[in-house]
Amino acid sequence: MRKISILGATGSIGQNTIDLVKRAPDDYEVVALTGAQNIAQLAKDAIELRAKVAVTADLARLEELRTALVGSGVEAAAGVSAVTEAAARPADWVMSAIVGAAGLAPGLEVLKQGAALALANKESMVCAGALVKTTAKEHNAHILPVDSEHSAVFQGLIGEDITAVERIIITASGGAFRDWPMDKLAGATLAQAQTHPNWDMGQRITIDSASMFNKALEVIETREFFEVSPEIIEVLVHPQSMVHALVGFKDGALMAHVGPPDMRHAIGFALHWPERRHLPVERLDLAALSQLTFRAPDEKRWPALRLAREVMATGGHAGAVFNAAKERALDHFISERIGFLQMAEVVEEVLHRLSAQSGLTNAEMTLDSVLEMDHLARNTADEIIANP
Repeated sequence: MRKISILGATGSIGQNTIDLVKRAPDDYEVVALTGAQNIAQLAKDAIELRAKVAVTADLARLEELRTALVGSGVEAAAGVSAVTEAAARPADWVMSAIVGAAGLAPGLEVLKQGAALALANKESMVCAGALVKTTAKEHNAHILPVDSEHSAVFQGLIGEDITAVERIIITASGGAFRDWPMDKLAGATLAQAQTHPNWDMGQRITIDSASMFNKALEVIETREFFEVSPEIIEVLVHPQSMVHALVGFKDGALMAHVGPPDMRHAIGFALHWPERRHLPVERLDLAALSQLTFRAPDEKRWPALRLAREVMATGGHAGAVFNAAKERALDHFISERIGFLQMAEVVEEVLHRLSAQSGLTNAEMTLDSVLEMDHLARNTADEIIANP
């Protein structure tokens, strides 16, 4: 029986992970589940999976969680530090599905235990890829990608020599506004941005899909995870979301990973790795599907992709700045303080202002340095929005 924990259990990735775990309950001992605001769901899952501890990141919700767990035998805890402590509990496999830079510290704790880290928190690699990889190496831990695109690349490289790779192509649905005329984007509303044509995801990642900031983060993550040159990473808009990534080799061959837009595929691959097991996902009927289409992204429509390449060229802590600025710009869009197109403008201005900081590229990367740069970028974004 494998010991597992799920960080970010109440989000879409966490719930899909729990769906798979519940289908084979005798295979797993659940150590910890963590969440944030959805206390009822967190408690329900913790009780059903007989978790040792359930943790809400919101310290003010501790009594509510304790009440929901009365009589279950499940320990309750709350606060950011409690989430990190839960991540440090010994386990064989841990899903890291906490959204944003908040997932970095818990993920590092998992790696320090030598566990397999199933990484759905792309921000960890964007903000601190070198630190994450060094920590994994020092503790003989494995990092397994859970983003559908990076799982696809990972699978496409099994048995292959990375030096034979000349292209990595990750696909993007294009999100809610992929077919909108450019002159309409300035008036895009929050309600319109948080509706995805293909995937069932949380609010923030759905909006990031519409702005292509999600894909921009994935471009950086591809570079960090597979340690390839930024020049070989390509993005294609693929409205059907069936081909998740392609790996191109120097003999001209392309290896494509094709599957339904169902996150349980990538989650299940990571959960069962290095084996392949049955998964309850749709089997594609290619004849019925009829066609798959692709087109190059327009970086005028999606400036986030251009900014991602600038971040990779800068290196150092630029990824942490990029992600933090993006998160704060998204916060302000959700609160309707800025418009849809202003998000990219804010992020670009933060990168411009902080590019003069010597620590952006030269400072040694530690958890403290990443968090310091994250804090600085968030404050700078707030200043830009407050004083346009």
